[in-house]
Amino acid sequence: MATTLTEADAAEHIGRTCFTTGPSRRVGVELEWLVHPRDDDETAWDLPFGGKVTREAGGQVELSSLPADDLASCVVAVETDQAALAAALAERGQFVVGGGFDGVRDPVRQIDDQRYRAMETYYDRSGPWGRMVMCGTASIQVNLDAGDDEAELRRRWDLAHRLGPVLVAAFANSPVMDGRRSGWKSTRQALWTKLVPDWGHPISDEGDLRADFARFVLDSEVMCRRCDPPGEWTAPPGLTMRSWIRDGVDGDRPAVEDLEYHMTTLFPPVRPRGWLELRMIDQQEGDGWIVPAVLATTLVDDPVAADAAYAATAALCGERNQPSASVWEQAARIGVADPDLAGVVRDCFTIAAESLRRTGASPTLRAALAEFRARYVDAGRCPADDQIDRLDSGAPEPHLEAAPLAHDATGRP
Repeated sequence: MATTLTEADAAEHIGRTCFTTGPSRRVGVELEWLVHPRDDDETAWDLPFGGKVTREAGGQVELSSLPADDLASCVVAVETDQAALAAALAERGQFVVGGGFDGVRDPVRQIDDQRYRAMETYYDRSGPWGRMVMCGTASIQVNLDAGDDEAELRRRWDLAHRLGPVLVAAFANSPVMDGRRSGWKSTRQALWTKLVPDWGHPISDEGDLRADFARFVLDSEVMCRRCDPPGEWTAPPGLTMRSWIRDGVDGDRPAVEDLEYHMTTLFPPVRPRGWLELRMIDQQEGDGWIVPAVLATTLVDDPVAADAAYAATAALCGERNQPSASVWEQAARIGVADPDLAGVVRDCFTIAAESLRRTGASPTLRAALAEFRARYVDAGRCPADDQIDRLDSGAPEPHLEAAPLAHDATGRP
């Protein structure tokens, strides 16, 4: 029988399970793609390197890799699984599309389960943004270990947040909404700031990271309250995990399993799950996910590169240890067209390239980083600019069928 929680029990559990330190340097990625045509199929896929495939609310497909011992192994495994997934989808008459947001089709939920029904109800209270995020966005998530000890955990947490706007700006790839320019290089990021107004506000920029994150979890509103026997999972408006623990709902109080499920419905830009999950990167075209994975992993895992990146990103932090919400917003709005962000992005690419050379990384990874820099960073561009060029020229988006979104102009970010 499930045991109910006290606030102290919950805080201890959050701090202990969300941050797991120890001598390891594994890496993994989770890759979301928009799928055409959409469907609600949740087939169990058997991929060569054991990647797990799931469906998101709008029919997006997500490939989650197994953790790898090094970056090169991760890239080989995921490229192989990606090719197998693409082939399996092609047999069904489907294909994946790069980009961080489907700016053409209506954001309609395809997966009809209790979790997504409850999420939809929760998000609908604050406007159209939640459905757009649930059903129309796609991201690259880079998963990195938390560090060897408490000091390194703090350092890696801070650095991941300092790199956040760098990753948003360099890899922004969602400039279209309703078939026209949205005014943002990363509309996906803009939608998150609409959905979560304090998206860029630091959860913890000094002091006790575990306690600060526990406070964030406990004070966050409950999105899904699971029922047994199964029923609707919708939670009462305004119910936080802390108030559920203190006061209950209709005589019911949460157990550890409810707390753990609650944490799966929270989406900060860096989400601790025992490891650190970086969630701020737009999906790219084809195998373009490799470059952000290389950049993030190299800058966080190589101690020499991490020190240099920490110093380089100080320009984005002002008096705070982490960038402000306005820096995150600027990164999403104009990307590397912002001169301050552009300078830091160039510095970070230089630091990563030097690290790859110094550590003897594969020529393939080094070439991918250099080619992206030459095509975009040094030219003051990001992948979103390619989409804008196609849009302005009247050229069709690859594989996209045009269909207007159902919301009006007041629903634009």
